[in-house]
Amino acid sequence: MKYIVLGILSFLFGASFFSPYSGSDRSFMPEDSVTDILVKLGDSPVLDKYPIKNNPRISAAIGEAIVKQGFAETPDGKKVKKQSKHFVCTSCHNVVKEDPDLAFPDPQERLEYAVEKGIPFLQGTTLYGAVNRETYYNGDYDKKYGDLVEPARNDIREAIKLCAVECAQGRELKGWEVESVLSYLWTIDLKMNDLNLAGEESDFINEVLSGKDDSRADALAMIDSKYLKDSPATFTRPPADRSIGYDYEGNPANGELIYEQSCMHCHENERYSYFHLDKHKMSLRHMKRHIGGYTRHSIYQVIRWGVPVKSGKRSYMPQYPQEKMSDQMVEDLRAYFEAS
Repeated sequence: MKYIVLGILSFLFGASFFSPYSGSDRSFMPEDSVTDILVKLGDSPVLDKYPIKNNPRISAAIGEAIVKQGFAETPDGKKVKKQSKHFVCTSCHNVVKEDPDLAFPDPQERLEYAVEKGIPFLQGTTLYGAVNRETYYNGDYDKKYGDLVEPARNDIREAIKLCAVECAQGRELKGWEVESVLSYLWTIDLKMNDLNLAGEESDFINEVLSGKDDSRADALAMIDSKYLKDSPATFTRPPADRSIGYDYEGNPANGELIYEQSCMHCHENERYSYFHLDKHKMSLRHMKRHIGGYTRHSIYQVIRWGVPVKSGKRSYMPQYPQEKMSDQMVEDLRAYFEAS
């Protein structure tokens, strides 16, 4: 009877995480799903987080297209209406690992990792591993979205919906679209080689998996300690005197990296913005002139408070929490402009 139930669940959710633990699974592979290994160690799968594939339109491929392009073509050849006229998910979120250490993320280390991997340095947390988190819109996001964050904090589907309407300034997603996006997110869940396990830690987990050691609780705790279950967000104010700035000496070389990996991701050729930026002197000097001001062209203004929507233009710039860009890094960006 147990295996019949597991088979029904696998059919409904389209997941492979319900296989009962078997002593023949003697070791994990680097690309094994973290969730899969946790379940094999005795953890209970969070059933309501798996996609329900009760509609032929639901697929990871369609979800990926919605995330990256804002629209998709269904199996019957119909094109889905674009989710937003202004943004796609990847405007603000990566879909690959962006922190070298998932347990202790640091904005400067994230920037250096972004440069190394050739990925943008963004305000939003990567969607990679989103299904492995337990809460969403953490920290100060209630200051931005108010009560809208309450249903999204502990429900990934509600988080997807909130992001589509409020963050992307787009239309509501249909149920099968949400399930498709969730299906895609399960293809970019955390893998065991993302956890930076030491050799002896991997050996211990494999011994538990093989049945040579029965310390399953310790193995579960070890894996859990290797990544955060949320993505903290602390919104802070610009410096009291913008002509002086924060009390840090800026590093222009680091500021150039921020400009290239972050500012130009959205502003070069007006990709996601009505304001063009490039590396010509005119752009850099314009930013330098506005540093100490109180307009939407001051780096202190836009980094810490973002840019609200304008009449007739629903696109906007989200702010950077401290966890995504430190005060030191803001001064680095300033130093780059001032050295231009």
